[in-house]
Amino acid sequence: MKRSIPIIPTLIVLIACAIMVRLGFWQIDRLHQKEAMIARFEAAQAQTEFSYLNPDQPAALYRHVMIYCDRVGQGSVRSGRNAQGMAGWSHVFRCTWGGLWPGTPPDQTMTDYVLRPADVVIGWSGTPAQVKWAGGEVTGTVVPGGELGYHIVADPPLAGLQPNARPDPRDLPNNHLSYAVQWFAFAGIALVIYALALRKRWQGK
Repeated sequence: MKRSIPIIPTLIVLIACAIMVRLGFWQIDRLHQKEAMIARFEAAQAQTEFSYLNPDQPAALYRHVMIYCDRVGQGSVRSGRNAQGMAGWSHVFRCTWGGLWPGTPPDQTMTDYVLRPADVVIGWSGTPAQVKWAGGEVTGTVVPGGELGYHIVADPPLAGLQPNARPDPRDLPNNHLSYAVQWFAFAGIALVIYALALRKRWQGK
């Protein structure tokens, strides 16, 4: 008995499997890109000197920066961990900072003094009780996330708070390998199911 293979359903299954395999390889490409990005962040974090904060440049992330908060808005708290890994509360303030650091020599000043907002995680405590902070000098690490797309984790902490957990680029989500495996598995399962369906069809004739 001749076992015919339906053309249109077979093409649909093969095309769907090809798309899933392509998505799997795309996730592998994303994996390599994420690993390269994390390596850049680790290299930036390893630098000991402070740099001028330019949040418009991705290379600014995980660098040690120094800013001066001219004006400080209302603070807030969110869940966080301290340097010892204990769960508690991180205290965050939105401040306004400019392009000049107090005491900058005249020949190094910027032509445009641009005021920018910045969220500063000033420290950690075991309670959510609000603390007072009037602004001023801030040194710390720029990390991604938050309403502005970046925030600064102060080091040393301010307002008498404890140190926050040290930012680690390895904490960034990197699930691309598992996503790739899932797409490849979906393609394989689809082929197996279709093969079983064809077999059942042939046995029913």
